[in-house]
Amino acid sequence: MDILPAESILSKAEDLHPYECDGLSAYRQTPLLVVLPDSIDQVQQIMRLCHQHKVAVIARGAGTGLSGGALPLADGVLLSLAKFKQILQIDPLARTARVQPGVRNLAISDACKPHGLYYAPDPSSQIACTIGGNVAENSGGVHCLKYGLTVHNILKLEIITVDGERLTVGSEALDSPGYDLLALMTGSEGMLGIIVEVTVKLLPIPEQAKVIMASFDDVYNAGNAVANIISAGIIPAGLEMMDKLAIKAAEDFIHADYPLDAEAILLCELDGSRLEVDEQIPHTISLLRSSGASDIQLAKDEAEREKFWQGRKSAFPAVGRMAPDYYCMDGTIPRRELANILKRIADLSADYQLPVANVFHAGDGNMHPLILYDANIEGELERTEEFGAKILEACVAAGGTITGEHGVGMEKIDQMCVQFQPAELAQFHAIKHAFDPDTLLNPGKAVPTLHRCAELGAMHVHNGKLPHPDLPRF
Repeated sequence: MDILPAESILSKAEDLHPYECDGLSAYRQTPLLVVLPDSIDQVQQIMRLCHQHKVAVIARGAGTGLSGGALPLADGVLLSLAKFKQILQIDPLARTARVQPGVRNLAISDACKPHGLYYAPDPSSQIACTIGGNVAENSGGVHCLKYGLTVHNILKLEIITVDGERLTVGSEALDSPGYDLLALMTGSEGMLGIIVEVTVKLLPIPEQAKVIMASFDDVYNAGNAVANIISAGIIPAGLEMMDKLAIKAAEDFIHADYPLDAEAILLCELDGSRLEVDEQIPHTISLLRSSGASDIQLAKDEAEREKFWQGRKSAFPAVGRMAPDYYCMDGTIPRRELANILKRIADLSADYQLPVANVFHAGDGNMHPLILYDANIEGELERTEEFGAKILEACVAAGGTITGEHGVGMEKIDQMCVQFQPAELAQFHAIKHAFDPDTLLNPGKAVPTLHRCAELGAMHVHNGKLPHPDLPRF
């Protein structure tokens, strides 16, 4: 019996080209096939068939990911979940929504707005990115400082295993028994199962939200201001930083009234009850001034608040207008190291003679340096990747991590060898093996083989042998 109608199976070259890459367009590969199911039963049948014939499956949402997590295989099936775009249920009393994985992030908040509710995680690509991809990458956004990442805002998942079984992970109760498989699945990058339904938490729309834009003549003072705000016990809804190059790009693109003479700006949003926000505003302004802010603007109304945020959320496409290509990094550091890492990036930028626009979630230390380059110049992509690798290694050396919300995918797989020890990588392999013993789900992503790390010289080898030689290689 046929699983899908002919129009839901793409095999011609011209139909496959749009699926060659995700948002990390430097890596491209044409898949063997693209399949577009529209029911859970079809997904189950596809997975059973691929499992039976030992064919690899790569799940894909909107393709907005920035780490090559949805990069296809030449001999693998690309499973698109684009047709799973229904909001199945909104429960205003329980403050939950049950949605299919292809529902756009912003569409959840739009649908819940009549009930006075919204979905908090808001990646910059929220107008296009899907909730299934958000779960796979554990996405954040400009409001993740106060409201958390995807893992903090979901309750339950329905997943299809590699052999086509349907499982429920998590629950709508305050807690569920057993191991926390919900957290394990969140950020698993399509390597453990196919997400076919998500139950998310909803929050009441705050009574009031105000944005302060602080300008700085010194980017390092801006970094220190972030630490000063948090140490004062103020937890803004969002605390975002942009440097001079990013400011210029966003202003030229959006005209958000950003100060072009500033070396850096901080966008600090305070939300909550009117009393709470009104009390925090003067305290925060005082902290910004004492931290060296040269100018401070409080958004005068909702329209100006939205304009300030539009500039920040449009920073990535805005920077894309400044060079033929850019390479978006995603490291996370302790807040206290912010100024030091910015200096390190500036030094590396000079060494590699490649400009960098810095845009990041300053409040939680999640940095997004955008390295500008031209892939048409021979060797420049390789230099850019080397530059990016050194930024990530500097994040690890500072006590941070190689990713905050973009995932590892193909992009950062070598830096996994720097961050994790052999015993830790062995456990990652063991978890993968438990869910996917034949390594058919998104193989080759996120977790490097132990041999790969040894070849890179990033792993200590005892007596000429790798630890745990019986682990599967993927």
